[in-house]
Amino acid sequence: MSGHSKWSTIKHKKARTDAKRGKIFTKLLREITIASRLGGGDRDGNPRLRAAIQDAKGSNVPSDNIDRAVKKGSGELGGAILEEVNYEGYAPGGVAVLVEAATDNRNRTTGEVRHLFTRFGGSLGEAGCVNWMFDRRGYFLLGGEMTEDALMELALELGVDDFAADGYRFELFTAMEDYIRVRQELEQRGVELEVKELSMIPQSYIELDEEGLSGVIKLLDALEDQEDVQHVWANFDADEALLAGS
Repeated sequence: MSGHSKWSTIKHKKARTDAKRGKIFTKLLREITIASRLGGGDRDGNPRLRAAIQDAKGSNVPSDNIDRAVKKGSGELGGAILEEVNYEGYAPGGVAVLVEAATDNRNRTTGEVRHLFTRFGGSLGEAGCVNWMFDRRGYFLLGGEMTEDALMELALELGVDDFAADGYRFELFTAMEDYIRVRQELEQRGVELEVKELSMIPQSYIELDEEGLSGVIKLLDALEDQEDVQHVWANFDADEALLAGS
């Protein structure tokens, strides 16, 4: 298996300036609020909430802010109610795109997301049109030096669902409920992790040339920058040299 999460790889390698830190914090806290609202504020019984809190702590979000976000989602604190809204559509070239947003105004967010799809040559589709092409799983992109044999041994020791190596990247995949356990074990072993997230992994991929990749990245970047959007997933693949320059 290969090419599982190219957009995750690209977006996590993009430089994050200090000017964007507040925006990153906002997205992390919104994810905590949504996870708490959907699955309850008990961190032990809510894998998505545990993962969101781990991500926030990893980005140095203050603990008080994290606790308030949990209480807001579970209903212990008042304020505007955030709603999770998912959008599905197509980027140029027929690439499937999933968008996860958190908003207190569904109509506003829907209009802005639709506008971005249209502006960058894509189209917003109906619910269910591409969601079936993705599976929610834990995803890890390992950094540092590694061989395929070493990756296989690590995968067996950790009891992960799957692994992939293509000479450029070394990836591990877990069931959603195993994500925190595997993440903690990797960190305890001192394994460098370039990407660690609960991800929507495509079941199949569309290969893009340089022009096609450029068009898709423009749309995905624009969606990521929309203030209500939390996550964007897409099922594209491209030559490694093109991906490195994206």
